[in-house]
Amino acid sequence: MNYGFLIDNKRCIGCHACSTACKSENEVPLGVYRTWVKYVEQGVYPNTQRSFQVTRCNHCENPPCVRICPVSAMVQRDDGIVDFDSEACIGCKACMQACPYDAIHIDPQSGTAAKCNFCAHRVTQGLEPACVVVCPTHAIIAGDLDDPNSEIGKLLPVSKTTVRKPEQGTSPNLFYIEGDSQAMHPTALPDQPGPLIFSEGRLQLQGVSPEPIKKSVQGLPKNGPIAAGGATRAEQMVQLAYDVRREIPWHWQVPAYLVTKGISSGLFLFLAVGLVFGWFDASADFMAAAGAVGVVAMLATLGLLVADLERPERFFYILTRPQWKSWLTRGAFVVTAFSAVTGLWFAAELGSALGWFALPDVSRLAMAWLTIPLAVAAAVYTAFLFGQAEGRDLWQSPLLPIHLLIQATMIGAGAVFVLTLFVDASVALSSAARLAFMIGIGLDLFVILLGEFGIPHASEVAARAAHRITHGPHARTFWGGAMFLGHLVPLVLLALEGVPDAGAAGLGIGSAFAVAAALVGLYCYEHVFVMAPQEIPNS
Repeated sequence: MNYGFLIDNKRCIGCHACSTACKSENEVPLGVYRTWVKYVEQGVYPNTQRSFQVTRCNHCENPPCVRICPVSAMVQRDDGIVDFDSEACIGCKACMQACPYDAIHIDPQSGTAAKCNFCAHRVTQGLEPACVVVCPTHAIIAGDLDDPNSEIGKLLPVSKTTVRKPEQGTSPNLFYIEGDSQAMHPTALPDQPGPLIFSEGRLQLQGVSPEPIKKSVQGLPKNGPIAAGGATRAEQMVQLAYDVRREIPWHWQVPAYLVTKGISSGLFLFLAVGLVFGWFDASADFMAAAGAVGVVAMLATLGLLVADLERPERFFYILTRPQWKSWLTRGAFVVTAFSAVTGLWFAAELGSALGWFALPDVSRLAMAWLTIPLAVAAAVYTAFLFGQAEGRDLWQSPLLPIHLLIQATMIGAGAVFVLTLFVDASVALSSAARLAFMIGIGLDLFVILLGEFGIPHASEVAARAAHRITHGPHARTFWGGAMFLGHLVPLVLLALEGVPDAGAAGLGIGSAFAVAAALVGLYCYEHVFVMAPQEIPNS
């Protein structure tokens, strides 16, 4: 048994009966939709046409939302229906990033993920979904795709059908008869200059700050899509007339978490590798100070992760009911193990610094060896989480794991270098931290300009997101914040100042500013990298 939908666009009249029936049957709150109808208008007056597209969850055979969910709140039933459990959901919004069809939203009342679930409660009782029953033209057909005697089983083989985004490999079970190519590919539509067919006032597009729409006395936008007087014409050959706007799921907490996680993992990684390979030695006082910075950064990381949840009181569900295919779950256990080992290391160094006991070198080396693989895993696991977010093509970069490792090493070594300016440390340690910081900046610059944005992107969606970063609304933050402030300024400051004496606080102010500039630049980069792909429409 494998349930699916067939939408006959030849019959759909855009009446929204399916949308309202869905809201009534499932008690969907105002402002969010499990199913909705999209209008697209084409042509120039008088040769125009309007097409409709019923949009909802595709109930994919290979659903990325199920794999990425850390607590099995998104589940695929044996009959193919992709359902959800609001009692298990923690509101991490990862499923929203994984869905290439924008079919999932956060219920404003429960704070949990919701979407079309094929009216599973009706199907279990042998009834059809509410949208199928209420459709006045029988444009929506639902049933068992594996049953050749069902209505959908008879229609599907003899109908010319299309699906949305087949290139994603999700094998959607939502098929369209005579699906309109402009409606099915949202990036094929031009940016909407004004209000939609039923909207007026302010326009909010994919979470971008809303802009006021100027009105004429007739209530129509000046120079908008419809011009009245003498003759009426469409301003564009193709334009979106009605759609449901989706909010951006992840905000400043995610780029901030990437920065704080990079500081903690990179700092402990640099110290562990240096001690293991004998590049430098460090006193207990310095190790305690560095450990405090790393532990505080990791605590900030955990705080940001919890703060970004819609249901933060359920954060422990990741540990108590883990879904192991999700890199959010795997990352949670990596961070937990990393925090435990580095916390123990910090406690041992602090005890030694306070004179409570002497920490043997063999114990320090043992903890350093344990820290290295955990620090690497903590630095790079987010790349694999982003890889599961199949709705954001720019995040699918194969360079991302090594890029996150470079960024963590860069900012972690920078944090150590600043500490050497204010806490007694050996010249070898200070020089190694300064060198690692400078090399990290250079490698990061190379990966960004020649790797992430120098190589042509594999999809149009990824290319659009990259263009928004380098030439669009995020260009100032990218070039001015990430590139100039985060890379050029630190290199210039370090070159002008030379090598300051270890422990001489007054002589390293330029180096401290260099690390601070790199820190701000890193946040600027993570911000545009996280935000820009979310602004590309998926529906």
